[in-house]
Amino acid sequence: MATISGKVERLVVLLDEGESAYEAALLMSDKGIGSVVVTRASQVIGLFTERDLMRHVVGKRRDPGKVRIKDAMRTDIVRVAPREEVEHCIELMKQNHCRHLLVFDGDAFVGIISLRDLLLLLVEDKEELIRQLTKYVTS
Repeated sequence: MATISGKVERLVVLLDEGESAYEAALLMSDKGIGSVVVTRASQVIGLFTERDLMRHVVGKRRDPGKVRIKDAMRTDIVRVAPREEVEHCIELMKQNHCRHLLVFDGDAFVGIISLRDLLLLLVEDKEELIRQLTKYVTS
């Protein structure tokens, strides 16, 4: 079974909890990403996603320039280790109704992995299995 270590995104956007949802939305749009990791005093405390923006800001007709991301972010973040298996990560996402997991090596934050990353890993794993089976059958 494949682990997530090869797909962990280590270059993530960190944003202080006091920044506005508007600032977070601009960063996500500029970087072409769906989430920002939220910090307080350089410690990871949550995750702010496009879904949070739509649900807690736009959907409630709040001014994104006035809403602090600490008031709209997820704090019930799910942590995994870099050596976690893909299937377990997908199960965690299903159980927790999320599309991103924060990756920690012990207490050290190392990155983020998305559902898209996990699906790519699954496809790569299945393609390799097909190659091996084809080679076995045809040799």
